[in-house]
Amino acid sequence: MPFVRISLNRGRSPEYIRALADNTHRALVEAFDVPADDRFQVIHQHEPGELIFDRGYFIDGERSDGFVLIHVQAGRVRSEAAKRATYRRLVELLGQSPGIRPEDVMITISTSQPEDWSFGHGMAQMLDKPIPRCSHVE
Repeated sequence: MPFVRISLNRGRSPEYIRALADNTHRALVEAFDVPADDRFQVIHQHEPGELIFDRGYFIDGERSDGFVLIHVQAGRVRSEAAKRATYRRLVELLGQSPGIRPEDVMITISTSQPEDWSFGHGMAQMLDKPIPRCSHVE
């Protein structure tokens, strides 16, 4: 049950945004053990000067104005292998569509406890119901 925040500079087409959102979710389903119907995303488009990033920190090459920051807030811990697979798959899919360069994709993952989530009705569903899991990923 991840909650995903995607930040990028303003000015992309609706088709670009949709491909970014769809392929982010696809990577989570394929590599991060997320059920296909578990999709909660917020897209933040920033005005010039509102998305501040170092162009070369920790990468070979240089980030462009096409930089995208993807933060995944997950409700349970995944293995290092699952995280690495997610990073690779996400960059691969975003390269295919909407065409984002690998050096322009930054991904962060953090986890929380079941009591930190309410999906509606003022209830803590993750404390009261079994958490849905996929079986195709570690």
